[in-house]
Order: sequence, then C-alpha cells, then structure tokens
Amino acid sequence: MKIQLIPAIDILDGKCVRLTKGDYDQKKVYDDNPVDQARRFEDMGFTRLHVVDLDGAKSKHIVNEQVLCDITSHTHLEVDFGGGIKSDADIQKAFEAGASMVTVGSVAVSNPDLFVSWLEKYGSDHLILGADTSHGKISVNGWLENSEEELIPFLGRYVNEGVTNVLCTEISRDGTLSGPAIDLYVDILKHFPHMNLIASGGVGSTDDIVKLDEAGVPAVVFGKAWYEGKINLEELLREPISSTFAKRAIR
Repeated sequence: MKIQLIPAIDILDGKCVRLTKGDYDQKKVYDDNPVDQARRFEDMGFTRLHVVDLDGAKSKHIVNEQVLCDITSHTHLEVDFGGGIKSDADIQKAFEAGASMVTVGSVAVSNPDLFVSWLEKYGSDHLILGADTSHGKISVNGWLENSEEELIPFLGRYVNEGVTNVLCTEISRDGTLSGPAIDLYVDILKHFPHMNLIASGGVGSTDDIVKLDEAGVPAVVFGKAWYEGKINLEELLREPISSTFAKRAIR
C-alpha cells in the first residue's frame, strides 16, 4: 500500500470535534484536549497530522494558534494546518506556531495574487491548496459560502502557478462515513497526474482507504472513521505502506 495516512484533528471551542457535511450545528466532541489526542496519534505510529481551526474558518482569522503551538511543542508530528488563514499575519502565525505546511483555500478564491505571493515566499512544499467542493463548485469560509469557481479550472490555474499539494474535500461526504468520492479523485488525477492529491471526506472503513490506494490516490485524511472505530490499523499494516506512517504502531 502506497497511500499516505493522515489523521485529522478539527478544533472548535478548544476541543477535538467532527462536523457532518461542514455543519457547525452537527458537531460531536471526541476529546476535550487536542494535544492529548495528537500524542495518542503519535504513540500509534503516525508521523503526520492534519489540524483544522474551525473557529478560525468561521471567524476568517486564526483563532487556535496556541493549540497548534501546544501540539507542535509536545509532539514530533509534522503538522499541516488550515482554517482562518486570510492574511500575511495569519500565515506567519501558523508557521511560527510550528506548522510544517499550511492549507489555504478561501484566499485562493478571493485573493489569487496574495495566494501566489505566499506560494513564491514559502514554496510549494509548504503550501497546500485547499479545494473544498460542493456540486462541482469551490466552497469558502469554513464551507459557509459557495463560490462560482469550477473545480478543475480552479486547480489548473494553480497547478500552472506551481502548486503540487492539493487537499480536496467533497463536502457532501464529509463526516458521513458513506465512502469517499473516488470518482472525483480519479477525474482530478486524470487531469493532473503528477499532483500530490490528498483525499478528504467520507472515509468510513479500512476498505475505503484500500480503494483509494487502488485508485492511485496519493494520500488520505481521515477523522471520524478513526474516532468511531471504523478503521482497522492492523489490517492496513498487512502490506508495506507509506513512510508517513511508522510500523511501530504494532507492538
């Protein structure tokens, strides 16, 4: 198995939560302390973590930079961070708090020049283009607003600018455990075969991850499926997998 396995922590009101279809009224708290959860992921053998500042996404500026700092200070995890990054000050805060990579979506829609300037300043290895989609259109500001941007042209524009890392969430699947949008990811990779595409949304089982791997998707973010006990770690480790996950998880 080649797919990279990236667990997620979504932070709302300082707690580790998951939403359903991005709906802030449909939240479930899984841990009062995101740092403790991050430590557990590290103890399991994960080396990469996806952190989302849901408060920041809603407020349109970073809110939980201290939680990010606490996670990066108390673990050795490589953290990619997103949510509420709308300004030079926001992205600087994220990197100063220890983020290895930053995910940016809304700014890429509302202020393309600013996004490209960040790409030039921080480099494509440290910037992830967030492409959260609903009915083929890009959604912004914590999925509370839909833009008129069509997914494939949107991606193409930024691939031409040098973007290599893309996190794509099919919002209708997120938090539902109903299965990922594999056809969508296959279509994206057909257009951009060299993209480091990170699938997100809908993962509900170990088999879903296997299917993404078989489809050639390079990486997957998952959260609720793990918290709900739907993913079997031992089953995933029966075959060699990406170095972003260490085999020490089985002791």
